[in-house]
Amino acid sequence: MCAGAVLLKHLGLKTGDGLVLLSENNESFLPIYWAAQISGLYFTPVSTQFQRAEIEYLLNDCDAGVLVVSSVQWGKLADMQIPQEHIFTIEQWQSECQKLAIGISSFSIPGDSVEGAEMLYSSGSTGKPKGIRNAKPGAKPGHIPEIMKLRLILHEIDNTCTYLSTAPLYHSAPLRYNQMVLRSGGTSIIMAKFDAETSLQLIEQYQATHSQWVPTMFIRLLKLPETTQKQYSLESHRIAIHAAAPCPVEVKNRMFDWWGPILYEYYGGTEGNGQTAISPEEWLKHPGSVGRSISSAIIHIQPLPTPESKTTGDSVPEQVDLPHGESGLVYFAGGTRFAYYKDAEKTRACQTESGWSTLGDIGYLDGEGYLYLTDRISFMIISGGVNIYPQEVENVLLTHPSVLDCAVFGIPDPEFGEEVKAAIQLNDSLLDALSIPEQEKLKQQLIRFCKNNLAHLKCPRSIDFHLMLPRHQTGKIYKHQLRDAYQTGSIQA
Repeated sequence: MCAGAVLLKHLGLKTGDGLVLLSENNESFLPIYWAAQISGLYFTPVSTQFQRAEIEYLLNDCDAGVLVVSSVQWGKLADMQIPQEHIFTIEQWQSECQKLAIGISSFSIPGDSVEGAEMLYSSGSTGKPKGIRNAKPGAKPGHIPEIMKLRLILHEIDNTCTYLSTAPLYHSAPLRYNQMVLRSGGTSIIMAKFDAETSLQLIEQYQATHSQWVPTMFIRLLKLPETTQKQYSLESHRIAIHAAAPCPVEVKNRMFDWWGPILYEYYGGTEGNGQTAISPEEWLKHPGSVGRSISSAIIHIQPLPTPESKTTGDSVPEQVDLPHGESGLVYFAGGTRFAYYKDAEKTRACQTESGWSTLGDIGYLDGEGYLYLTDRISFMIISGGVNIYPQEVENVLLTHPSVLDCAVFGIPDPEFGEEVKAAIQLNDSLLDALSIPEQEKLKQQLIRFCKNNLAHLKCPRSIDFHLMLPRHQTGKIYKHQLRDAYQTGSIQA
């Protein structure tokens, strides 16, 4: 870690410069992060799910001076014009650090150190990734942002914490939670790649006290055989944190039945403009909620924009908040101000004239100020003039025993404007085991299953089976990729 900081100094990097890392989870990821952090740099991790064009865009956009790449990811950069002045494979980085490590303690912080900051990119689940710089480097060593202090208290993170990190470190939540655990003197157990049974085994093996999940992981855990679920002792496990995507109520209830009241949920984006959180006890009284604001930000529910109200490049005027229980666009007021890097137009489009900001989520408040999310505005389907929220349909489909994963979105319809389409990934090798007539029969069964649980106008008019859906490992599905493929005809509706 400290040899890495010395290397960065030798390369001429200064406070406010940047390092970008393209790597899967491995033993070098966090040491490289900490080298950047104690050198006062912006640290930018790149999703390993990004393909060549996305990576090239990010490398040119982030203005980092150093690029470090794992050997596994190196092939994606072949013949690419890389803008970074200094480029290392992880092996080269380690070799250079070893040359400088003589006489340097691995854990002593250089005397001129200042805190760095993350420059993170959105997952790109609704379009091109957007760069976000929440803070400026240069704070005194040991500085912890206020929102992180709140999380430390809320989730009881201290030097007794043993934290199971299940997700990729290039995502903001696992990166920041590992940072908090290590700053507090706790222990991190980091999975190279999520596997449902392995996660249970690791909780037992290392007596993990804390963990972090996304709802798709819960679904995979619940689909394990009951004998496997009961095979591992989870007595040490007292706080299971989850976020990144809304969790279906039935899924969370089943997790409560299995693990007990240890599920702590929060909501917030990489943008850091506002945060909510909810304890197990609160959720059981307000099922489906993502909690109340835990920051200085105030939640407002504004009317959904109409085509006539959208003015490209202009901030949105504030309106009277919608009544409790009525869904609209979720805004935070009074929270941390943010801007998308080099994109003033996108920044203005998600903010009101006085600085309220939205992540594009649709939701409502109950009478006690608890927030419930219903979907993202970019995924809302308008069929025959009726707003349909795909998340509601997905939550139903995910409870069917044959369904492992699903995405619901709108496709063009000449009569209604859009119709509801469901793309479904079946459990295990079920698709291979079914004949074409059996597949068609199962599709009709799934449509009837939806109709038994939802108003018929919300239900899929058609279903397609996919071997794999393009889901980010943090739980967000790349729904625009599916929708765009159907709309352009590369996948036939």
